[in-house]
Amino acid sequence: MELMGCGTALVTPFRRDGSVDEPALHALVNWQIESGISFLIPCGTTGEASTLSETEWLRTVELVVGTAAGRIPVFAGCTHNATHEVVARARKLSRVHGLDGILTANPYYNRPGQEGQYQHFRAIAEAAELPVLLYNIPGRTGVNLEPATVLRLAEIDNIIGIKESSGNIAQITELITSVPRNFKVFAGDDSVALPVIALGGAGLISVASNAIPAQMAAMVDSALEEDWTEARRINRRFFRLMQAHFWEASPGPIKAVLELLGRCENVLRLPMVPVSSSTRRKLETMVGELGLLATAPSNGEDLRMF
Repeated sequence: MELMGCGTALVTPFRRDGSVDEPALHALVNWQIESGISFLIPCGTTGEASTLSETEWLRTVELVVGTAAGRIPVFAGCTHNATHEVVARARKLSRVHGLDGILTANPYYNRPGQEGQYQHFRAIAEAAELPVLLYNIPGRTGVNLEPATVLRLAEIDNIIGIKESSGNIAQITELITSVPRNFKVFAGDDSVALPVIALGGAGLISVASNAIPAQMAAMVDSALEEDWTEARRINRRFFRLMQAHFWEASPGPIKAVLELLGRCENVLRLPMVPVSSSTRRKLETMVGELGLLATAPSNGEDLRMF
């Protein structure tokens, strides 16, 4: 399956006792697929992967893959700042039947230079028997993956694209105009999805789509089909909510919204904590004003209601 469109960076639902809420995750995956999402990414930043044990991480990936059951692609988050550790994890993911690929971010904390990042990602790609999406998120990792380094990595057969979360439109433009045409560049921030697609991006990997999957899928699909009137209309309606998901450290706000929608408990693992009561009240007001509290979007719903 071609990787394109709107993918969801899935949250990991937790129960009140802190364990992974597998029934909630199963239901969330089905809702995402029924709402028109193009692909799923469990165990990324939004999925609080850094707080999962290795057993939980692998089980979560397996559950998402099993629930998706080949209906849409699943790319699993696989990131670590020790190259040998992420290589070992990539090999384990290669044995997950039905998994379509991995998403791997810059090595964090160590702050390697461009050559160090190149060697890191190359080692992962060589170890994985799966397609690899790079993930550039300097605000979280402390290092930026520059376009020249991405171009070198794009020469490796199974490195097929990148989630670009630098927020630097000039850098993303340089990347899109330089990489091979079959190399996928995805917007990594909801707020810049339309400009990235307009520049030639393949779509969006979204946080907001956890809560509004049908709407975000419709916006991205409209943009890819060059129906900019419709894409801009949906973007205008939900842009404040996209921004609100970062009023406090993510995934705090999106989990608060999902609780309001009855999709999962508002539970995070330390050092992440739920949003403040004032932020939660603002989110509840916004979600109510958008008409999202009455019913969750269902498959085939008329987009005019958005």
